Amino acid sequence: MSQEQAYAIELSHIDKKFGAVHANRDISLQVPKGTIHGIIGENGAGKSTLMSIIYGFYKADKGSMMIDGKPFLPSSSQDAIASGVGMVHQHFMLVETFTVLENVVLGAEDGWKLNESLASAKLKLEELATSYGLEVPVDAIVGELPVGLQQRVEILKALYRGAKILILDEPTGVLTPQEADHLFKILDKLRAQGTTIMIITHKLREVLAVTDNVSVMRQGAMVGHVATKDTSQEHLAEMMVGRKVLLKVDRGQAAPKQSLIEVKDLCYVDSSGVERVKKMSFSVRSGEIVGIAGVSGNGQSELLSLLGGIIKPTSGEIVLNNNTISAANPSDPQLVRAMGVGHIPEDRHKMGLINKFEAQEAYIMGYHQLPMYNKGLLQDKKAINQSCQTNMDKWDVRPADPTLKTANFSGGNQQKLVIAREMEQDPDVLLVGQPTRGVDIGAIEYIHQQVISSRDAGKAVLLVSVELDEIMNLADRIIVLFDGAVVGEVNSDDANEQILGLMMANIMPEHLKKGAKPQGEQS
Repeated sequence: MSQEQAYAIELSHIDKKFGAVHANRDISLQVPKGTIHGIIGENGAGKSTLMSIIYGFYKADKGSMMIDGKPFLPSSSQDAIASGVGMVHQHFMLVETFTVLENVVLGAEDGWKLNESLASAKLKLEELATSYGLEVPVDAIVGELPVGLQQRVEILKALYRGAKILILDEPTGVLTPQEADHLFKILDKLRAQGTTIMIITHKLREVLAVTDNVSVMRQGAMVGHVATKDTSQEHLAEMMVGRKVLLKVDRGQAAPKQSLIEVKDLCYVDSSGVERVKKMSFSVRSGEIVGIAGVSGNGQSELLSLLGGIIKPTSGEIVLNNNTISAANPSDPQLVRAMGVGHIPEDRHKMGLINKFEAQEAYIMGYHQLPMYNKGLLQDKKAINQSCQTNMDKWDVRPADPTLKTANFSGGNQQKLVIAREMEQDPDVLLVGQPTRGVDIGAIEYIHQQVISSRDAGKAVLLVSVELDEIMNLADRIIVLFDGAVVGEVNSDDANEQILGLMMANIMPEHLKKGAKPQGEQS
């Protein structure tokens, strides 16, 4: 086989700038045909920009690309599709009110008579689904399908359009472990039948499980290519960050004491009349971390908002540090904060920061009325600046400049600023939502250490995360949610991905059925 024919895609000296930001720096990459190739790197390493160039969203400033040995210069995603490149985005591009068949055909109709087009497409779709293990009910409404099947629809869309190269962006972000395992089997079958697959992910264990080769990006540049069989999580993490990284933080035994969070038959019905939280009951004690696990969208966000005083319960009650919140006695974020509760929100951009604020202004948000930040009727600018500077240094927020606009920090540094703001007020109760979402692997290590330190200092920590590794690494007890309700609870020492994955799909493992403790019972 000749050099030109050996590779499905070749990139040579790709360069891309957005103003002063050098997103891709002289990147060269060769992906062998019929292989699964991982692209990993920290947040902001340039992965998404590179994939967007391949898929025709952006045009490279310099460099060249080839597909199957032929020059490739797409000016749009339609050009990429016509050249056999398909992409499955992290956030699915589906019309939820359409059927599977209508979604697949949309934009790729083969004639002006829609009924005939749908009939021929249905036959082709069923053939593709059978060939690749992508079975999905073609007449089902997409919005009524679970996310695992919606992802299959996206893959089918790409294959229907003739994709021979498939780009997957964070493909397991919304899947249970069992759904992820099934996806990997599908990818194996696609590879065996000649499809070339590129996976962008931050999950190192999954990269090692499914890929043939891995390329690592750092600060816009390609810093290494390795055969998967010749590497490890530790080696890949070091390549990504440029130094050794602790992938698992030491967590000693918890020493829980009094209960500081009590959730009793908590219910919440949203403005559309949908019951998002259903009769939840559990407790969190001082000196322990309780993790909330579940596929995104199963009541976790509403639970945090209820505990944080952002929304009001429909029924039931919450007791925070001996303060009761209920429908008859609602609260608000300021009152909750006064109860000794710190809240690290799930979405730092929507709820944690104002991008136009300086870092020092963002650092005191919600705490701006504290005496330490005020002199009489005026804010004490010097005290605010000094407090922010001290904790930017302590938390390694870069650049450590309190006057810099929040928008000018990377996602990981924004997150560290938010976490520092909440933790440095020394709350008794800490609500932690998705603490490392979009955060670089080096920053994850430090954030995890600080969460465990809070527990060891006697805080009651409630941790909500869609990352099972994070939940298992940090939590002492794990509560699993499905469709707004508590499915069950398991001690972290007894938990693994298989058990939690079943519970996240509302299937209780047999040994837990027999030995399960009542919700909220102390271990």
